[in-house]
Amino acid sequence: MAVISMSKNLVEVKDLVKHFPIKRNFIEAMFKKQQRFVHAVDGVSFDIEKGKTLGLVGESGSGKTTTGRLILRLIEATSGKVFIDGKDIFAMNKEELRRFRTNMQIIFQDPMASLNPYMKIGEAIKDPLKIHGMLTPPEQKDKVLEMLELVNLEPANDFYNRYPKELSGGQRQRIVIARALIMNPKFIVADEAIAMLDVSVRSQLLELLNELKEKFNLTYLFITHDLATTKYICDEIAVMYLGQIVEKGSFKDIYADSLHPYTKALISAVPEPNPKKKKENFIPQGEVPNPIDPPKGCRFHPRCIYAKPICKEESPPMKKVSDTHYVACHLIK
Repeated sequence: MAVISMSKNLVEVKDLVKHFPIKRNFIEAMFKKQQRFVHAVDGVSFDIEKGKTLGLVGESGSGKTTTGRLILRLIEATSGKVFIDGKDIFAMNKEELRRFRTNMQIIFQDPMASLNPYMKIGEAIKDPLKIHGMLTPPEQKDKVLEMLELVNLEPANDFYNRYPKELSGGQRQRIVIARALIMNPKFIVADEAIAMLDVSVRSQLLELLNELKEKFNLTYLFITHDLATTKYICDEIAVMYLGQIVEKGSFKDIYADSLHPYTKALISAVPEPNPKKKKENFIPQGEVPNPIDPPKGCRFHPRCIYAKPICKEESPPMKKVSDTHYVACHLIK
């Protein structure tokens, strides 16, 4: 049975680790060469309060998407714990997990890849209800039409019988959102949910996600590489680099008082609309290190212009700067 953990947080992630083994060739296996791993996620911990949105931000390859999928147990973790609504996800057997999946859903980055091109929109949205044996067929159709209206796809009957190829990218993403919401979940992972859309469509979908959050009292993990987007939807922001969280805080903490050099680099990359306003530019040196052999000490030190000798030797602990602000950096006393 899953362990119950009473908390004001809907999601609790504790020391989450995922190491992907690298396949060895015949010669390596024959000579028993040491198994090597990709350190995709290395000791990630955070909480998300009920009804709040946590933005998980970082470059491609930082481990954001892997973290989201681990939390939903779409892939199995190497170690760690995840509690959702007080229940230990990793302790559930297959049947318990199948039943609990109605409480947690995901919105993928590419709507065309996550929709069956040969399945009509109505059937695609209805599919979760059929899988879990919920409602009668007429009730299922009514529920689908209701969801289409909620995501502003009207007339709903018209969209019900269309195929994904007949819709625009923004409309397809609204379909994916409707499908995620039809089970009335408590928690949603939005994995780069607006990254593939035009800027004008992004703003509309961010507004829709905020409206739905309030209407259904949803809790979001909003995964993005675009730090600028987080200001419109996130209550807290966690900055991730090479499998680890390096800074976490409120929107104000991260934007107005960022402390980690990597966070400062991300903020400096956000375009400034006022041409007269100057801001500090910090471009990290070199490339992101290989996650198969991550650097000793602070993982950002090979690219950090402020690195000290201790940064190359010891991994910095996460320090509490204020009630809402945490940073893992030897430069912060």
